[in-house]
Amino acid sequence: MAVPTPQRSAPERELLTIDQLADRSGVTVRTIRFYAGRGLLPPPQLRGRTGLYGPDHLARLKLVSELSALGFTLAAIERYLERVPHSAGAGELALQRALLTPWVPEQLEEVDRAELDRRAGRALDDDAVDALEALGAVERLGHGEGNGEPGGERIRLHGPLGPGLEMLDSGLPATLLRDSHELIEKHTTALAEDLMALFQRQVLQPYRDAGRPVEERSRLAAMMSRLKPITVQGVVTAFGRAVNRTIRERIG
Repeated sequence: MAVPTPQRSAPERELLTIDQLADRSGVTVRTIRFYAGRGLLPPPQLRGRTGLYGPDHLARLKLVSELSALGFTLAAIERYLERVPHSAGAGELALQRALLTPWVPEQLEEVDRAELDRRAGRALDDDAVDALEALGAVERLGHGEGNGEPGGERIRLHGPLGPGLEMLDSGLPATLLRDSHELIEKHTTALAEDLMALFQRQVLQPYRDAGRPVEERSRLAAMMSRLKPITVQGVVTAFGRAVNRTIRERIG
């Protein structure tokens, strides 16, 4: 559990009640209180018996929501936030969010097998679910509780099922589909690690070495928002050109 650390006081005009904080963040009051109880949010400023929250609370809450949307477990979120002291201001937290924002939109959603069948429009046997998992369309989570009720197997969807089902119904050998996905996964993972190391070395490390200057934070956040779509499009274009080049070379 994160250990609360002192937080700067916010100007009176920027303070929010917990209901206003919930409206601004899109997070329920109950969840905010749960996060605060786990030490994920610093204590509010007290005005009598009323707790008031400032911009840093809102920024930190948005960071927690971003981590949750990325599929981080509560324990993983707590470990991550242990490295982000409660004294971190809204600018530093906004930079953290910019670094964490997915490079491509993801729609992670957890369902049970009955809901999976409903989404697919047909009953899927274990072999079909295994094939969808091999294609990266779903992730089998085992048995557990869902929506507050005991349930059977839980499945995490990695976006719409349509593309995965189309590949499943293509008639191509299951081994070809699985091996193709594993090959793509292997090389894209290596590429992602190399790109992250490059960004850490040439962008983030100089920022840290300079003492994390406040004036650099918004510039880095804006840079990341522009860099992500440009890089993704560059990878898609480079891959398409590489395939075209390989076809020409093989024919030649």
